[in-house]
Amino acid sequence: MPRRRLLYSLPLLLIIALMAAIVLRSWQGIGSPTAEALSAWFSAPEVRPTLISRFTEPCPNAPFLLPSEGFVGFLYGDQTAPYTPFAPHTGIDIFGNGDVGTVPVYAAYDGYLTRLPEWRSTVIIRHPRDPLQPDRQIWTYYTHMASENGVQSYIVDDFPPGTYEKFVKRGTLLGYQGLYSGAPYRIGMHVHFSVVLSAPDGSFRNETHISNTLDPSPYLGFNVDARRNPTIPVRCGS
Repeated sequence: MPRRRLLYSLPLLLIIALMAAIVLRSWQGIGSPTAEALSAWFSAPEVRPTLISRFTEPCPNAPFLLPSEGFVGFLYGDQTAPYTPFAPHTGIDIFGNGDVGTVPVYAAYDGYLTRLPEWRSTVIIRHPRDPLQPDRQIWTYYTHMASENGVQSYIVDDFPPGTYEKFVKRGTLLGYQGLYSGAPYRIGMHVHFSVVLSAPDGSFRNETHISNTLDPSPYLGFNVDARRNPTIPVRCGS
């Protein structure tokens, strides 16, 4: 009987292995639209000025301010490592040009800021009325604002751990770009920014699942969706 079960299961195992191989090959063939530029950002600092996006005001007809100056190097829906087709990037990563803890991060839109007691590098802002769909509430999420080991936070003193529902205006200084990931791998200095949906009870959903987030493109006024051939560096209307 065990041998018969094994014989029956072999075709299924072969099909699963074949499908896994196809998915892996497909994944390896998908390159990030920013991969070449991101490599140059870290290997050839002299090219950085050509990759930086600067916005002191939102793009025309867009509600959100790009929350930091720098190279938008990982895009929404990016599938390149450490991300995968099954767990793509849920926001955008903005890589600043400067020393760690010196590149400012600002609120993208008016709202109510929370920093949970255990958050070393992260704040989230509740926006009761989505400016693009006013009948729903959304959140914006900002993270990596701490030293690599997490000991030194780069969030400004106005928002200590345990801050709840503090009103901030668009453009309010939140902190500075850092290196903290809370993971065993190292990251380049940047801030991760995402637009997060509310749960039915009004709390924010888990930002690490792309189904809980929204494409930031229409909020920012330019394309940051890795799947829609974005212009690099990003610019208004592109």
